[in-house]
Amino acid sequence: MTTKILVLYYSRTGSIANMADAIALGVESTGSAAHIRAVPSLNQSSSSSAVYSEQQNDFGHLYVTKQDLDECHGIVLGTPSRFGTMAAPMKAFWETTSTEWLKGQLIDKPASVFTSSSSMHGGNEVTLLTLSLPLIHHGMVLLGLPYSEPALSSTNSGGTPYGASHVSGLSNSTSLSPEEHSLCKAQGERIATIAQKLSVV
Repeated sequence: MTTKILVLYYSRTGSIANMADAIALGVESTGSAAHIRAVPSLNQSSSSSAVYSEQQNDFGHLYVTKQDLDECHGIVLGTPSRFGTMAAPMKAFWETTSTEWLKGQLIDKPASVFTSSSSMHGGNEVTLLTLSLPLIHHGMVLLGLPYSEPALSSTNSGGTPYGASHVSGLSNSTSLSPEEHSLCKAQGERIATIAQKLSVV
């Protein structure tokens, strides 16, 4: 059975979408399958339930369904930092997961988080912590990035032990630095490797 990792994100400018792609590379380097999915903006999700189907966002990724949550063996969750917390569309999505919580569908599955901000001290680390809260409530096993990753010590932009991050700077660049890209890949590889171990009966 192939281990499936759900890389679930919300992105407005493309930074988070680029991080999701890099994380997926790390997942797939282990032989696992990366399923990149997005949550819609609030106006989309309120106007039609059809967005949670076979439609793509502006970055070429399908929108998430509840089946994606059920079938995955692990989740990597990411949104931009919004004043130290997750973006509203992601929060709105998790507020619809009471049924999955009641069924315990995510209990003991590994999870990790990633984020992006425009400034170096734009709330990245606090956003990573607040992104973790719904995952903890669902009983998931949280994973960070260990300091055995060289890029975690050498980065001059994004990268934290709580999870991968990106700093877009004054130019609002969506391109990842080499260190940011390396840490995204490492995060994907780590969660996939742990998911494979946890999936062994």
